[in-house]
Amino acid sequence: MARAIMVQGAGSNVGKSMLVAGLCRHFTRAGLRVRPFKPQNMSNNAAVTADGGEIGRAQALQALACGVEPLVDMNPVLLKPETDTGAQVIVQGRRLTTVRARDYAALKPDLMAACLDSFRRLAATSDLVIVEGAGSPAEINLRAGDIANMGFAEAAGVPVILAGDIDRGGVIAQLVGTAAVLDPADAARIKGFVVNKFRGDVRLFDGGVTAIADRTGWTALGVVPWFDDAWKLPAEDILDIRSTPRDDALRIAVPRLGRIANFDDLDPLSAEPALSVEVIAPGRPLPVCDLVLIPGSKATIADLSAFRANGWDIDLAAHVRRGGHVLGLCGGYQMLGRTVADPNGLEGPPGAVPGLGLLDVETVLHPAKHLARVAATDIESGCTVSGYEIHLGRTSGPDTARGWLMRDGVSMGAATADGRVRGCYLHGLFADDAFRAAALARLGASVGPRDHAAQVDATLDALADHLARALDMKTLFGLASEV
Repeated sequence: MARAIMVQGAGSNVGKSMLVAGLCRHFTRAGLRVRPFKPQNMSNNAAVTADGGEIGRAQALQALACGVEPLVDMNPVLLKPETDTGAQVIVQGRRLTTVRARDYAALKPDLMAACLDSFRRLAATSDLVIVEGAGSPAEINLRAGDIANMGFAEAAGVPVILAGDIDRGGVIAQLVGTAAVLDPADAARIKGFVVNKFRGDVRLFDGGVTAIADRTGWTALGVVPWFDDAWKLPAEDILDIRSTPRDDALRIAVPRLGRIANFDDLDPLSAEPALSVEVIAPGRPLPVCDLVLIPGSKATIADLSAFRANGWDIDLAAHVRRGGHVLGLCGGYQMLGRTVADPNGLEGPPGAVPGLGLLDVETVLHPAKHLARVAATDIESGCTVSGYEIHLGRTSGPDTARGWLMRDGVSMGAATADGRVRGCYLHGLFADDAFRAAALARLGASVGPRDHAAQVDATLDALADHLARALDMKTLFGLASEV
């Protein structure tokens, strides 16, 4: 029978996803069949699974830590924000609906059933399921109908360990305050605590650990020092992408779109020593650079409007006049065309808007989402690339005759006659080492041999070792209960 334990946080961004990934790798190396599970995630950075759906990218990384393919059951509810007050609801890998935040509560009973269904399927094939919460259980105003934290823990009968972030300061108040505001039954479900992201000599916090344990009655599992190599792992949030401005390197500028999505394309690039990858915040001009990479978007038309409002369209036109290169991926590809049409009102009122006009293509948004894992060939270099497509819309026009990728004899993407402006729907292509080297060589950068997948795998091993030194793993495993 499987055991399970849930990692919740005393706040957002305390490092839950990283902790779960490291625990998954640790217990997998110990010989257990381990699976990650997050009942509800909110992210526009999704992964396409082996069973043809989509889940949060953090759960895909955690599956990699377990040495298994990602499955939709690992993240049965994925919320993909489209506006400040509404999100697309993905259930067990497929789009269910788009809902306003205030109406989401009405869906929760059915969503809890889907979460429990997925959890039980995972548990049936596992020795240990490590569950990740979302946000914080201290948000007690969200407790009624909760499926992300204590509501799920109660329904599934899973004990909880609570993580706090000392790097932000006030970690004693984070953890003790959470215990104080929780319903007593929920507080009793927490069996242990972890202090995460400590910088310096952890022994200096011995008194703090004692103070937390004395005031909560929870078992102290350890203090985790800051993990310096975290940047080598795929980022879940665009703010976690390491910007690496360097004067002596080929410079890539990435405008930070408001609804940026599937930006894992940036991870292999930001790890290259020969590159300077800079994420440009709204309000800042696009700098002089070699390549402007426009990433994916969950709301192409809204992000296109914001792109113009920032003046980035003017900056981009000047960049092209200077002889610079442009690459648009997915939503960024759609923006580069002459028009983006939304006849069904998927992103707002039905209609069409002008694109940036750098590619002679047009996009029409369609309700059916295209989800697929894809293997293709870079026509110019002959390199094989693999990745995934996840988008609404079809793009056509004269520049697609210069598609620069080939799949099953059919070209993909589009390019200008001089090849300096390109676009495609394929995400993840820069993770292929040979293609990345060839693509960067076309821009004038010489990169040495580097195995990106091996670096990620080695970093997961290093993370597991890091946690094993910091945490009482035997006690932690003992806190897990049979489910």
